Amino acid sequence: MTKVQVRELVFEKFISREEIDAAVQKVADDINRDFEGKNPLLLAILNGAFIFASDLMRKITIPCEISFVKFASYQGTMTTSKVKELIGIDEDLENRHVIIVEDIVDTGITMDKLLCDVNLKNPAEVKVACFCFKPEAFQKDFPIDYVGLKIPNDFIVGYGLDYNGYGRNLPDIYKVVE
Repeated sequence: MTKVQVRELVFEKFISREEIDAAVQKVADDINRDFEGKNPLLLAILNGAFIFASDLMRKITIPCEISFVKFASYQGTMTTSKVKELIGIDEDLENRHVIIVEDIVDTGITMDKLLCDVNLKNPAEVKVACFCFKPEAFQKDFPIDYVGLKIPNDFIVGYGLDYNGYGRNLPDIYKVVE
């Protein structure tokens, strides 16, 4: 499919499932190298990151664990600039090697909030892994350690990314048609 309709919006194919798989493998390879012997905890942000986190876990070959948090900051196609915690951190992070796993970092507002929360729990180290990064939209000042793909500031759906809850199930990534 080169075009799909999600609710009232039309999207065109932007990133193929083959490109997605290669980007996930790249992130996994870097994590495997950097966390050899450390047993990291992946802390995935729901709902969007569940597919990326699942694929990433299957490609990570070192011992690791996973847990989930849930935040909301989008309404429709726009960020609200307010982060609402729906499910908080329920793991003991003291002296743990933590990798926060996110589907997309655009403004960085959600990630900034989670980084503050995680760092209050005295981890040994915290790294950020995101599938897609929008440098043009980024407003914060923290490092993103593992980036699957850098993309322009387009609104996208598929591979876990949604428009008002729909489109997460698309195996490719699509960008909105203006």
